[in-house]
Amino acid sequence: MKFRKLLIGALALAVVPMALNSVVFAQAPSQTIKIGIMGPFTGDAASIGVEQLNWSKLAVEDFNKASGWNVELVQGDTQLKADIAVTVATSMIADPDIYGVVGPSGSQEVDATGAAFKEARLVNVSPSATRTTLTTSGFDTFFRVVPTDAAQGPTDGNYMAKELGWTKIYIIDDQTSYATGLADEVTKAFEAAGGTVVGRDSVKQTDQDFSTIVTKAAGAGAEAIFFPGQIASQGALLGKAIADQGADLKIFAADGFFSVDDFIKGAAGTTEGAHLSAFAPDIHNLESSADIVKRYTDEYGEFGTFGPPTYAATMVILEAIQRVSDAGDVTRAAVRDEVAKTDVETSVLGGPLAFDENGDVKNASFYIFEVKGDNFESVPMAAMTEEVTPEATPGS
Repeated sequence: MKFRKLLIGALALAVVPMALNSVVFAQAPSQTIKIGIMGPFTGDAASIGVEQLNWSKLAVEDFNKASGWNVELVQGDTQLKADIAVTVATSMIADPDIYGVVGPSGSQEVDATGAAFKEARLVNVSPSATRTTLTTSGFDTFFRVVPTDAAQGPTDGNYMAKELGWTKIYIIDDQTSYATGLADEVTKAFEAAGGTVVGRDSVKQTDQDFSTIVTKAAGAGAEAIFFPGQIASQGALLGKAIADQGADLKIFAADGFFSVDDFIKGAAGTTEGAHLSAFAPDIHNLESSADIVKRYTDEYGEFGTFGPPTYAATMVILEAIQRVSDAGDVTRAAVRDEVAKTDVETSVLGGPLAFDENGDVKNASFYIFEVKGDNFESVPMAAMTEEVTPEATPGS
């Protein structure tokens, strides 16, 4: 049975006056209710983390307004570093009033905190961690609202080979579990599609000089560099290094570089024509999400693809808490079990939202964008091959 009263669906359809009116809430619980959010709110990946934080704030505002509750959002800045994420997770676990956590943002952070959340029975729903093994590692309190590297790897590899026509690529990873895992998946997919990976390098997230890598990639005959990094400013530096050498190389990146300020504007035009894949669509043109897009931009400004999944993840937790409260006392274990039952007809992302037995979102797709001027433009899904998008596109 679908929970038709869920706010994720109701708020995504807020342009219909009856949507919110159809949501029925029991009396607010007498106990204090908090949820946490973990993300890189400062540091090199702050452009991503701040967007996620703002969308989570909006979700809590919307929930509180519709329900009459007073849920508090507790912020935990991880700077996208596993050791800091462990400290933040420990603090949130120690607060008995926190019944769910949005995040962590990065796969390496989930790897580092998953066992602790499981032991505490504190559910965490990530809006952006995609390493495939996260949901097969025994972390039964972990869920995510975005697809995995197992989907992103074939999407990227097939698109580069079959749509862009590239036959040789060079791959960089930034030594995180996210980047190395996705780089491995892309290697398999690209080679299966007939392409050749002519070289691979690892860099640190603090590295600033990509000239040597550009020289090696160009010398190996690569047509492009695939870089699934998490620090968008590194993508800009790579673009500048390519331009400085006059190399005939394109960039194909992943979610972490979806930053207009850091990847596009920071590169001063040198990333023009670059492609990247993202785990969520651009919801600006989704009719079902028009109201929430306007409210967000009025309050916080423009956004990319990291924010809307965070809204969805926040609402998953809030609605699970609401269902548990309707049935009796709120406990962490009960909230975790209700999160697993999430089944929404239309989320803010434009399609249904439900989890499989491992905690992965069902029927999710990746999306391809191209840098044109100062913006990321969606590649029409009809232009992609069946191997790239074997599933139905949410919202289509």
